[in-house]
Amino acid sequence: MQMSPEERNVMRQRENLRRQTIQRETEAALRDSGLRLNPRERAQFESRYVQERRKVEQALRQQIEAERQKELPALIQQLKKEFQIDQPVRSPGTKAPESPNSKK
Repeated sequence: MQMSPEERNVMRQRENLRRQTIQRETEAALRDSGLRLNPRERAQFESRYVQERRKVEQALRQQIEAERQKELPALIQQLKKEFQIDQPVRSPGTKAPESPNSKK
């Protein structure tokens, strides 16, 4: 898939925004922890925070997808009922009316 320069720029901006958000949240987590770390320990803390955050986000995505899959059959049935009301009821032997453009 080829992206236009505009699309690539938008993707780059989104990625930068995501990184900035994670960096701010990592700094907040370190601040909230009350730990006083030297630069090496701070780098390790940040690395572990990002690693564990990815695991949490992945688990949440899986939970959301599992929940969505459970809900979809009921949604489809509900929509099926709603849209059947709008359509005339046809018996199995009755054909749908043909449109004038379908005849050749």
